[in-house]
Amino acid sequence: MNIATTTFKQIKGWSWLKRILGAVALLGFLSSSFLYLTPLGTNIRMFLANTVIETQHRDWAWIFVGAKKRDEMINAMGLMSDANAKEPQDLSAITIRKHEGQLTKVEDISGHGWVGKKMYVYDPRALRVVVPNTVGQGERITSMVQRTGAVAGVNGGGFDDPQGLGNGFAPVGVIMSGGKILYTGVDGTVPQHVVAFTKEGKLVIGKYPIDQLLQMHVTDAVSFYPRVIANGKALPIEGDGLNPRTAIGQRADGVIILVVIDGRQPPYSIGATLKEVQDLLLAEGCINAGFLDGGASSEMVVNGQLITKPSSKYGERRLPSALLVFEHPDKIQVPNIWDGLTKIDPGGAYDNPDYIADIQKQHANKPKSTSTPNPKASATRTPEPTQTPGAIETPSPSPEGSMTPSPSVTPSVKPTVSPTPAVTPTGTPSVSPTPGATPGETPTGTPSGKNK
Repeated sequence: MNIATTTFKQIKGWSWLKRILGAVALLGFLSSSFLYLTPLGTNIRMFLANTVIETQHRDWAWIFVGAKKRDEMINAMGLMSDANAKEPQDLSAITIRKHEGQLTKVEDISGHGWVGKKMYVYDPRALRVVVPNTVGQGERITSMVQRTGAVAGVNGGGFDDPQGLGNGFAPVGVIMSGGKILYTGVDGTVPQHVVAFTKEGKLVIGKYPIDQLLQMHVTDAVSFYPRVIANGKALPIEGDGLNPRTAIGQRADGVIILVVIDGRQPPYSIGATLKEVQDLLLAEGCINAGFLDGGASSEMVVNGQLITKPSSKYGERRLPSALLVFEHPDKIQVPNIWDGLTKIDPGGAYDNPDYIADIQKQHANKPKSTSTPNPKASATRTPEPTQTPGAIETPSPSPEGSMTPSPSVTPSVKPTVSPTPAVTPTGTPSVSPTPGATPGETPTGTPSGKNK
């Protein structure tokens, strides 16, 4: 009797539970052997690690590649973002023409495993950065569009987002609107990753200090990265995963192209890589392009209606900034809701209304306990540490990216060019994909493309 026959008879005599456990053990052994002992398995682990690194949960990427390799990959993404931001931008290559007629056009787009929307904005001067109108909390894009009478809009820059449940009121980097500095976490001489517009409507993407942005006549700006097209050529991409994305590019004729790709919703749409979005924008003729916040923040709103599907279980998120399109942008006044604040609470699970309602619903559906409650028991809340906003986070695709950024630079002095005093956020900061992102879901002085 050979070994195979003997083994088969032994297994046949096992109980059903023992057979299931044996099958699970065998499957685990075969899977581990494939993932760790074959070239294809290694590529799969690297891909999964890159996808996780672009999110707020990037620390968990060690499961696929180990802690040392994870840190190397995060550092490589940060170095890529900084390197891609260095090339000087030739703004003379862009010619803004007077536009008449249709202001925007929206088209469906799709790729391997993902779907999304593409919007053409034919007059770049129609775009403005808009922020929430209530101190202490961010605002959903549909609310911003309806409140301001905008034609359309997409999500903007990164923000501190504890547990992916932040209130959207603690931006990272810089926010400018209408030529005014509404928020900055660092001194005016410190370079920050930006997606910005000059008063002529030329898109500026890279790493600039606020002082230089003012010299370039930049009027509107938010912070996120990476830059992926500079002066008509594709820039290198280090590491790449599948995540929801929001990206922006400009053609030589001044036309702006906004791209929002849904993700994390199989089989409907898993998400796109940075390279896929880069290729899409190159095919559209963009000569400069980069990413806005990604992940669960990615969304597009047209005529007051959400036309994409955010990946957050609670739908649209509260955000600190948006890029909106207006028929009459010069008439839009954006108030500085951070003016005069000395501390900013980024929020979290303890004050997120959707999360709290969800937990209460779960408790209400649980069977009642027959045990006698202890009247002496009382819940205590531990005070949360404070964090000083500084640089933008490191990319962990908008990441929540999208990408959320992780602060890396702590300002030591109040910005001399900004009317907004240095603000200290309170709460537990989250580390998310370095933009955008979404990666999107962050190196020193750069936001995380957290893909939240």
